[in-house]
This record gives sequence, C-alpha cells and structure tokens, in this order.
Amino acid sequence: MHPVTAIPSWQGQPGYAPAAPVGGDIASELAPLRHPLDPDPVPSTKAFGVLALGIVACMTAPVVGGVIPAVMALSLARAARAEMIEAQGFLIGGRWIRLGERLAWIAVVIVLTVVVIGVVAALLRYGDPTAPQNFDSTVD
Repeated sequence: MHPVTAIPSWQGQPGYAPAAPVGGDIASELAPLRHPLDPDPVPSTKAFGVLALGIVACMTAPVVGGVIPAVMALSLARAARAEMIEAQGFLIGGRWIRLGERLAWIAVVIVLTVVVIGVVAALLRYGDPTAPQNFDSTVD
C-alpha cells in the first residue's frame, strides 16, 4: 500500500486495473483484470489422462495387470506437469494429476503386495519339508 494515498502498489503497474465494482464489494473493486487477449484457462487433457490411467491401474492391480497403466500414468503426469508450467496458468487440472499419481502409486503397492503374497504362497505350497537332506559326511 502506498503510505499517503492508500492505493495498493500493484495498481499503478501496467496491465492491471481495478475491476468494475460489483455490489459494493471492496475486494472486487481492487481485483486485477485479465488482459482481453489472454486465453481462457482450460482443463489439461493430459491431466485427465493421468486420472483415467490411475483409476484403471487401481482397478486392475489385484490381477497384476495394473502396473502397466500405473507406469503410464506416472510418466504422463510428469509430461502434464511440465506442460502446465509452460502454459503459465492457462491449463488447469493439477488436482487431477495429483489424484491420478496417488492412484497409480496405490496400484503399484497393490501389485507388489500381490506378487509377494504369491511368492510366499508358492514357497509354502511347493516347498517339501519331508524331502531328504543330503549333507556332507563331515556335517554333524
């Protein structure tokens, strides 16, 4: 704020102007306007793809097939995030990316758990405790 006139410091900068008053709301009077040539913010299609792949990964994770869409979601999330940074705020969908990444990581954990349980079950099932043990003659 300017100490004498009580005008916000951003108000004098180029590209910013106070918004038209709406119902006497002081916050809307001081809000900056967008430039008329700025594009409207649109949802990122990659962000939606990350979310869709995360959901598919969680649904197929118990049958170990979920690791493929999970890896695809994690790699697409990186590209979507870079695209959103490059768009400088005109792409929205950060929440979709975060949710899709979380679902993908959950699917990876589920797949790893299923694999470990399967290996332990196979060892218990096919490990024969009654098989003869052939030790060397020097072992007691």
